[in-house]
Amino acid sequence: MGSMYDQGHVWVGQAAIIMRDGKFLMMKRAGKHGAGTWSVPGGWQEVGETFEQAVTREVLEEVGCEIGNLRFGAVTNNYFPDEGVHSISIFSIADWVSGEPQNLEPEKCEELRWVDFDSLPSPLFTPWQELLKSEFMEHLKEELERSKS
Repeated sequence: MGSMYDQGHVWVGQAAIIMRDGKFLMMKRAGKHGAGTWSVPGGWQEVGETFEQAVTREVLEEVGCEIGNLRFGAVTNNYFPDEGVHSISIFSIADWVSGEPQNLEPEKCEELRWVDFDSLPSPLFTPWQELLKSEFMEHLKEELERSKS
């Protein structure tokens, strides 16, 4: 498998909007791709994985949480011209099940924070900028409201 910087390849990113008590978990990215920007836990889907397997694996690897009740949240088309990276991000909505979030990959994450749509940190990772402009936002806000009960 090639580097994520291979030209001519579109990557599939899996992202988890983990909902808990009216908030969702965000992380400040470190490393090469999107460093210094905020997004939710996630990463590249590996060959042979389902969407659910990929997002569950990434959440466990990055923050040590178990998630459940995965459902479709959104999809964005992302182009990073400075890096020559083109990706599709599939956002899954997930309910937090167990495990207090911890930064298990400090080389990829600087900070973790529970937020809502009124307290989004800045700057946001490109897929989040696309997400905020999308038709999926109303549905995501409704799901977050449901997580309060």
